[in-house]
Amino acid sequence: MARGVLVLLGSGETAPGMTRVHREVLSAIGDLRAVNLDTPYGFQLNVPQMSQKLEEYFATSLQVELTTLHLASFARTSEVERALFKDRVRQASYVFAGPGSPTWALAQWAPLGLAEDLRAVLEGGGTICLASAAALTAGSHTAPIYEIYKVGVDEPSWEVGLDLVSAFGLACAVIPHFDNAEGQNYDTRFCYLGAPRLEFLEALLPEGVATLGVDEHTAVILERESDTLSVRGRARAHWRLAGETRSFAAGETVPLAELRLGPRAGAATAPAPPDRDPTPTGLAPLDLAEIASRGGPSATGALARLVQLAEGGGEGTIDPAPLVEGVLAARREARAAGQYALADQLRDALVTAGVEVQDGPAGTTWSLRPA
Repeated sequence: MARGVLVLLGSGETAPGMTRVHREVLSAIGDLRAVNLDTPYGFQLNVPQMSQKLEEYFATSLQVELTTLHLASFARTSEVERALFKDRVRQASYVFAGPGSPTWALAQWAPLGLAEDLRAVLEGGGTICLASAAALTAGSHTAPIYEIYKVGVDEPSWEVGLDLVSAFGLACAVIPHFDNAEGQNYDTRFCYLGAPRLEFLEALLPEGVATLGVDEHTAVILERESDTLSVRGRARAHWRLAGETRSFAAGETVPLAELRLGPRAGAATAPAPPDRDPTPTGLAPLDLAEIASRGGPSATGALARLVQLAEGGGEGTIDPAPLVEGVLAARREARAAGQYALADQLRDALVTAGVEVQDGPAGTTWSLRPA
């Protein structure tokens, strides 16, 4: 399988039937650095348990170490935590996100500018796997499923999606759980929307924007190098446009050129992402500490990189001492300049990296927290 891949799972991301699909995708990644984004279920009370379930599935069924990157709420995180989250996403070669609420995820990811980071993963030849709720966010438009199905709205409308599909030249919304039949005597197809609501929403899409439906326990695999769409798993994928539907069975591969309609004038317009981190790369710890102590646009990125370097310290890797001393030097400078909020962020960053900091009459001392 080629690299630079977007995998969309209709459901069943940890079900036994999808294990073969995961193995096929993961086996093509040479330097595997796998992360899980907990944002889609970040509003729930069982976030740690959800993350643990996913990590255990990857470890037990796939023999893969999956590291959860925590960002449950944009508003309740610091600039440093956001910068760390974005950097770690970009450093991954495999990014997974799954169940939860698509609109909650988008509300946190949009101001973070995460779409740009995920595109960087694809451009770098990495793989992104989005399941269930997270799959809804991959298109140019996202259906607010919970708001429509559970809360109730007079006139459903689309949210702006991450539009990762445009990296493959496609203009579409993504609908998982496409063949859902839980309602039995009422229509819960199309991710619980039912036919009338889906048709209402499709009529609101700009001209040329399609609907890509993915059945439950089914995967759609978009590959940049081969420029194809492949279907794996139990059932089918569906491309709906202008009242017509093309369905593709499991095992089928289709050239993406057949699904393109030229310029993507109908794509949704996403909010402008935050400015790129202007911090130069390749700087020594003390240089980064000096940048952090000055404040301004580069300070957060410099501090995030210091924390990452400190987290990599320890026996057999990097000596954390100069890194920690660099952060503490920046903290002293910040306090001397009256930048107490920045000084607190620096201390919090060290604590996050596993460093205990003690302030006393004789000055500041530190020690590494036992693993």
